[in-house]
Amino acid sequence: MKIAVAMSGGVDSSAAAALLKEQGHELVGFTMQLWNQRRNINVDENGDPLPSRCCSLDDVYDARRVAQNLGFPFYVLNLENDFERSVVEPFVQSYLSGETPIPCVACNSRLKFASLDRMALSLGCEKVATGHYARVEYDADTDRYRLFRGRNHWKDQSYFLWELNQEQLSRSLFPLGEMAKSDVRDIARNADLYTAEKQESQEICFVPDGNYSAFIDRYLEHEGRTAELPEGGAIVNTSGETIGEHSGIHRYTIGQRRGLGIAHEKPLYVVQIERAKNQIIVGEADELEAVEFTASGVNWVAFDEPTEPVRAEVKIRYRHEPAMATITALSDREARIRFDEPQRAITPGQATIFYNGDEVVGGGWIVRG
Repeated sequence: MKIAVAMSGGVDSSAAAALLKEQGHELVGFTMQLWNQRRNINVDENGDPLPSRCCSLDDVYDARRVAQNLGFPFYVLNLENDFERSVVEPFVQSYLSGETPIPCVACNSRLKFASLDRMALSLGCEKVATGHYARVEYDADTDRYRLFRGRNHWKDQSYFLWELNQEQLSRSLFPLGEMAKSDVRDIARNADLYTAEKQESQEICFVPDGNYSAFIDRYLEHEGRTAELPEGGAIVNTSGETIGEHSGIHRYTIGQRRGLGIAHEKPLYVVQIERAKNQIIVGEADELEAVEFTASGVNWVAFDEPTEPVRAEVKIRYRHEPAMATITALSDREARIRFDEPQRAITPGQATIFYNGDEVVGGGWIVRG
């Protein structure tokens, strides 16, 4: 087949390309330039650039080098404006609203796959391949493409792919879905690729130091929009008593314990962020647990929207162990999820994924408890 390969400059996409090349496919490589590091937003207090191992010019060079070594054409897609509009700005607004967003889902489905899909079709490519640890299979009985977790559950990245629609899944190819990380590095080594020993990037690509509130401060200052930054306000307990002060709701997240500046006989955690009242609500560990929440923007992957409640294992964040729940579809692509047992720190802005074993049943965005 003729296949478009997304090249991040890391070992996973490099190994995926090497594997497909070895299988005899015709490849066209693409790297997406997403974030303009030269805007001087990601700098420390001295004005020096923060180190970044993702979406940097070095990654573009590494991806090009892999394509040259493997002998296939390579192109760079400049998506900086689209990325800022579709990923960065919603990320900032979500934090300003008291949520804790996960931008990598929207980036994968709404930007990367959508852009690559269009480019691949224009070049006559049958598939779009990436280095994600996930699996997709076609079910002839239902005439539907099914999405599954990667065999290596610790590396599984199906969490970031639940928004893909049937058309996108029909052209998606995940060569690493059956593999462990050690196997992937061996493939890169055997192909003599420069990226074989390259370290992984764990942070959100445009926030290299992981300090989200500091990024938002710098971003809004750079854009001349500091008036949008939330003012300080009250920290209250679940009884409504003021017990402290916060420095802006975008500096807090559900489940946070450190940095509250409150002395209490038992540990206190952020249990709710109230944007309308500009309040941080804190409570003890048991007050952080809940059994029910609502999800918006729900995408049903395994089947069309159900008319009856669905039993599934539900994740509420990337490293959360899926827990059994009942999912009831509501109107306007919403769903109500009720766990069998209370879960800790259900956080608005995060993605929630529904599983039946290894299969992705669907997913959505956590909006409220």
